[in-house]
Amino acid sequence: MPIKIVPVQTAIEKKLFIDYEWQANKHTENWVSPLRMERTALLNTKKNPFFSHAKIELFLCYKSNKIAGRIAAITNENHNSFHNDNVGFWGFFECIDNQEVANALFDAAADWLKAEKKDKMLGPMNPSTNDECGTLIEGFDTKPFIMMRHNPKFYPTLIENYGNTKAKDLWAWYTTPEHSNKNISEKMERVASKIIKKYSLTIRNISVKKIKSEIKLIKEVYNNAWTRNWGFVPFTDEEIDHVASDLKDIADDDLMFMAEKGGKPIGFCITLPNINEVLERIPNGKLFPTGIFKLLFGIKKIKSVRTIIMGVNKEYQFLGLGSIFYIKSIKKALDKGYTGAEMSWILEDNDLMNKAIESIGSKVYKKYRIYQYDLV
Repeated sequence: MPIKIVPVQTAIEKKLFIDYEWQANKHTENWVSPLRMERTALLNTKKNPFFSHAKIELFLCYKSNKIAGRIAAITNENHNSFHNDNVGFWGFFECIDNQEVANALFDAAADWLKAEKKDKMLGPMNPSTNDECGTLIEGFDTKPFIMMRHNPKFYPTLIENYGNTKAKDLWAWYTTPEHSNKNISEKMERVASKIIKKYSLTIRNISVKKIKSEIKLIKEVYNNAWTRNWGFVPFTDEEIDHVASDLKDIADDDLMFMAEKGGKPIGFCITLPNINEVLERIPNGKLFPTGIFKLLFGIKKIKSVRTIIMGVNKEYQFLGLGSIFYIKSIKKALDKGYTGAEMSWILEDNDLMNKAIESIGSKVYKKYRIYQYDLV
């Protein structure tokens, strides 16, 4: 039967696009349903501040008059101006195990990006490196943590058979607070204490109640610390406020740290309870009528955490603050009764960060891949 690509133009088609994520993954082992309201908000081009500097085109693929796949083509002018390049992106890819369908989807994204005068496409980005990104290529046997991707095992084959090649791999590390605490030697703690004392540092908890003022400090450090990172794009004020608004309801002061010198922020580390433990009990992604109760009562029972982001100002990265943050996070997670911890994602070639994580007994247990494809 013929394959048909349909650009999403109506509200009904956009709902079909969003809902297809559940249809495509209903038999995907270990997939965890996101909230439908979160996915709808993410793709709301009028309210998501990302789209103040980006454009997106959604496509559905029909085979035998049934939806067989979807993809988005994305431009992000903040990325191009910051990196002085001319790339576009693809994301939100879901597909049946059929190469012809996958090829049609990638053709649609590539053709749209060519019309936008882009010379390369990277993906998956949903819709940027500040959101969910990467295709899972290793570690299918465990469930994803908060804000991490999970996909069927055949996706990498479909993606690579089209001609996409590796751009960069992202690593996820796993440990248990109990195991890592045993790997934190007295010497490591002495060194950490000496560094804090020698450089007159203060390490305090980030306050959720003061999130508006705290987020300004976090943005200041983040946009300084990450400038050397591959794929980094600075947050706008509106974007980081949007992220803070989404996460403040599950954030825990005890698991978030700010390092200061002379009263000025120089580093931060944010670890969040793994809300996916609750979301997996809401398989259809709908909060109403019963999902809201599972969410409200389930948050207090979460037993795992994810260190979601860390940053240290460039001029202080020689201090080893990453290790100090990890030591404090592991000990606090242990005190609070958490039994599992993921640290992700980390670029495969970020040796400084990867060595710090490995030093506390963590293991790489998942890998995600960002692909590239030349359009010229």
